[in-house]
Amino acid sequence: MSDPQTYFIPFLLCLLPTLYLLRRLLLPNHPSPLPPGPWALPILGHLHLLGPIPHQSLHRLSARHGPLFSLRLGSVPCVVASSPSTARQLLKNHDLTFSSRPVSSAVQHLSYGGDDFSFAPHGPYWKFIKKFCMSDLLGPRTLDAHRPLRRDELLRFLRSLSSEVDVGRALKTMTNNVVTRMLMGRRCSETEEETEEILGLFDLGDYVWFLKGWDLHGFKKRLDEVHRKFDGLMEGILKEKEETDGRDAAEKDLLDLLLDIAKDGEAEIRLSRENIKAFALDIFAAGTDTSAVTIQWALAELINHPDIMRAAQEEILSVVGRARLVDETDVPGLPYIQAIVKETLRLHTTAPMTVRVSSEDCHVDGYHIPAGTQAFINIWAIHRDPTYWPDPLEFRPERFVGSAVDVKGQQFELLPFGSGRRGCPGMSLAMHVVQTTLAAMVQCFEWRVVGQEGKVDMTEGPGLTLQMARPLVCTPVWRPGLLFDPSSHS
Repeated sequence: MSDPQTYFIPFLLCLLPTLYLLRRLLLPNHPSPLPPGPWALPILGHLHLLGPIPHQSLHRLSARHGPLFSLRLGSVPCVVASSPSTARQLLKNHDLTFSSRPVSSAVQHLSYGGDDFSFAPHGPYWKFIKKFCMSDLLGPRTLDAHRPLRRDELLRFLRSLSSEVDVGRALKTMTNNVVTRMLMGRRCSETEEETEEILGLFDLGDYVWFLKGWDLHGFKKRLDEVHRKFDGLMEGILKEKEETDGRDAAEKDLLDLLLDIAKDGEAEIRLSRENIKAFALDIFAAGTDTSAVTIQWALAELINHPDIMRAAQEEILSVVGRARLVDETDVPGLPYIQAIVKETLRLHTTAPMTVRVSSEDCHVDGYHIPAGTQAFINIWAIHRDPTYWPDPLEFRPERFVGSAVDVKGQQFELLPFGSGRRGCPGMSLAMHVVQTTLAAMVQCFEWRVVGQEGKVDMTEGPGLTLQMARPLVCTPVWRPGLLFDPSSHS
């Protein structure tokens, strides 16, 4: 007599699809399933598939499972969009549904319980701060008022360049100083580096529910230390500002403007002290490293493409001349520099993924996306879509010369600053800093790579932003024929 177990697996294989078909026939209006995805492990789900550089891992998975596929990261359901069309559906067609961001334990702790702007849920507080950002904090009038400050920091940066320089570190110091002077009227970069590092760490407890209370690898201890240091810094600065209240409007920095709103009894939303400190955290974390990394990738590409470097130098020479340093006001007349920056943002987008969470059920590409699903929009992969970008892995700024494609998030094949309600409010500031700084570096110096045989290693490294795996160390050589010197130029 045969063992019944011999027939059990074939019976099960026949039974399961039969039950599935009966369910579809008997319940024709049942929501369609999530998009397809790879097989999951118990408990971990697909966490093991992410790898040290998640956007690359997800790009490889999209080649097998399509431009929209599903994952389960621990106990958290997710979908991944890897094409312009799927990104459009999530960020435009269902923008309101995906208008909030998931909050990690690090963000929850450092942002005073979610009182910041970047991760606040979509609602009255977020709408008020977004409007205030676009009109006052980061609006055209404020940016124009701070243009001399940015000019001063650019000159300081150029003067600091020595015979051998870690380009990424030097740029980060400059962009930190630009943002912190705009924010609080002083240079303060050390805390920003620690904050950014801790925000970029992966906490398994965010995805595996029964590990939520565990302090793996001393993660929460580090969070407490960074939070205490940041909070102490901000408290000192806020108290100092409160004691010296009454400065002229032209002298006020962004914290002064926020304090004014907090004291305005007729304001639509009353800002708390925690709101102000959490907003400062957003500026620290999002407004500095991204610009520095973009400039570094752009310079690396120019070093590896000397013909493009020469074309950029010739454009600056024809527009600016030899007698003065390029200025922000020159950039509209430098279309090739603008194209180089756009191509850098396409090929080396500093925020390779944006993550949203659905507030209600919706359908995307015919699939049912339940409320509470996290959506990973793989911008890095979208910028490499060959349907929109011929030769997508090549650095070709010419593709943007005369092109109507911009970086404002309305064309979903190019999304370096996101799109929709959650698009980056600091885009204008970032473009001012990146384009002018890169133009000055190209105008003033020839760049010789140290220790890489004249060719820059373009391998990506892990991190919250798109870092270079190997530091870019160069010797800047003053270009002959220029009639000014940044060490004495003002």
